[in-house]
Amino acid sequence: MPKSKRNHVVSLTQTKSRGKEHKDDVVNKIREAVDAFKYIYVLEFDNMRTNAFKDLRGQLNDCRFFLGKNRVMQVALGRTPEEEYRDNLCKLGENLGGNCALFFTNRSKEEVMNFFREYKSLDYARAGFKATENFVIPKGEMPFAHSMMEEFKKLRLPVEIKNGKINMREDYTVCKSGKVLTPEQCRILKLYAKPMTYFTLTPRACWSEGQLEVF
Repeated sequence: MPKSKRNHVVSLTQTKSRGKEHKDDVVNKIREAVDAFKYIYVLEFDNMRTNAFKDLRGQLNDCRFFLGKNRVMQVALGRTPEEEYRDNLCKLGENLGGNCALFFTNRSKEEVMNFFREYKSLDYARAGFKATENFVIPKGEMPFAHSMMEEFKKLRLPVEIKNGKINMREDYTVCKSGKVLTPEQCRILKLYAKPMTYFTLTPRACWSEGQLEVF
């Protein structure tokens, strides 16, 4: 009788970062999910936001996500045909690279693909991101309390007080589309409620009952 792949024990002593005990726990939980769900996806995410991801998990509360070290997730799936927990899972693991998550679900593939195709969560940009549009603060009175004057000076905005109000002395270009944003620019954009980035997830590959599809 052939040896079951589910009984194969994989050592995690060569992986780095967290302790072996935690890694073993992650591996076991991923394998429990393999047994519980019909479909497994590798998702690539951009501009991850904690609150947005929490909301997403609430929308998909009948499914399960795993984020973490790609190497540990690959160990859970199996890195070779001899180690893989189920047939062709090692090939699914080959798609784990960069900013990725494992997504487990019993929802149909059509429903899942449509969901992630349409899903976008708008949020504020962080330093190092590229601006998606030009943003200019016009000359004149600003919609902020007098107490913000010192912060605007620290942000090097050309401001002054007129009639007890904060005013821009001239039109000021905060950012230009396609240019990398600085921390100061990001702060100004947030003050003006100008989000410029989307949290998205894109399916890279899907595994189900031994069959793999790469997108």
